[in-house]
Amino acid sequence: MVRSKPKRVPTRKILDMLKEMYPDAHCELNYRNPFELLIATILSAQSTDRQVNKVTARLFQAYPTPNDFLKLTQEELAEHIRGLGLFRNKSKHILETCRLLVDCFDGQVPNKREQLEKLPGVGRKTANVVLSNAFQIPAFAVDTHVHRVANRLALADSKTPLETEKQLMKRVPRSEWSDTHHRIIWHGRRVCSARNPKCHQCALLANCWYGKAHS
Repeated sequence: MVRSKPKRVPTRKILDMLKEMYPDAHCELNYRNPFELLIATILSAQSTDRQVNKVTARLFQAYPTPNDFLKLTQEELAEHIRGLGLFRNKSKHILETCRLLVDCFDGQVPNKREQLEKLPGVGRKTANVVLSNAFQIPAFAVDTHVHRVANRLALADSKTPLETEKQLMKRVPRSEWSDTHHRIIWHGRRVCSARNPKCHQCALLANCWYGKAHS
C-alpha cells in the first residue's frame, strides 16, 4: 500500500545531503557568455545536454554572436542543429530571438525575466536558467528532473512545474535556489530516474517519501 505524501519533511536535512552528494553540481551545458547559454538552453528542449554540447561546440565557434546567426537562413541553421529534437522549430525561434536581441537589446541578452520570456522559444524555465547561471540572479528553474525529484522527496506536492517552482522557492532558502536546482537535476539524472530509479542505492532513501513508499 502506497503511503500518502507527508505534509512535513526534513527539508534542511535533505538539502544538506544533496550538497554532500553533489558538491560540484553545476550547469552541464557548455557556454562562455549569456548569449551562448541562452541558445544552448533553447536547444536543450527534448535533447540531452551531451547532444547539445556536441552541436554547440561547432556552432558557437562559427557563429559567436546574434549578428553571426542572422547570416544564416532558417534552413541553414536547421542543418547545423539537425541532430537535436524539434530542430526546425528551434531554428525558427533562435533566428527570431537573435533578431530581437539585435533590434531591441543592442545584441545583448537581457537580465530581466519579463524581457527574456518575450523572446521566441524562451519560457519560464529557460529564463530561470539564464538568470541564475549567466547573471547570478537567484531563480529556481524547474525541468522534468526537478519536478519529478522534488515531488518524490515531498519537497513539493504539485501537478505542474510552475507550482513546484513556487513551493520550492518557499521551502528552500533564496541563497540556495541555484545550487539546489543543479543538485536535484544531478540526482535525477544519476539516481532518481523517471523509470527504474535506483532507490536501493540512494543515500536519501531514509528521508524519501517515494522511495520508502515503493520499496
